[in-house]
Amino acid sequence: QVQLVESGGGLVQPGGSLRLSCAASGSFFSIYAMAWYRQAPGKQRELVATITFDKITNYADSVKGRFTISRDNAKKMVYLQMNSLKPEDTAVYYCNTERPSGTNVLKYWGQGTQVTVSL
Repeated sequence: QVQLVESGGGLVQPGGSLRLSCAASGSFFSIYAMAWYRQAPGKQRELVATITFDKITNYADSVKGRFTISRDNAKKMVYLQMNSLKPEDTAVYYCNTERPSGTNVLKYWGQGTQVTVSL
């Protein structure tokens, strides 16, 4: 069983920065990829960034050069450093991971943390 708890969201002005954190519980954290998603009002949930077990990262085009995903396997933590924030980054941000289960894949989500970018 995996539990994910996000924190670090808030209200920030355009051009500002926030650092989101995701605390994970459960076994084998260090061997699985982690991801951050976001969902804006009225829109579908979208992938923001991923990081593999060996810390290879990938980003959505909309956040490349502004966001950085990282992980600390010893602490079972994943982070999303967000710089140069824009109003269109406003969304609920979710931490995510997946686990194989037979022929299926189980997706785990946190409760989400709200990020609002506004004057």
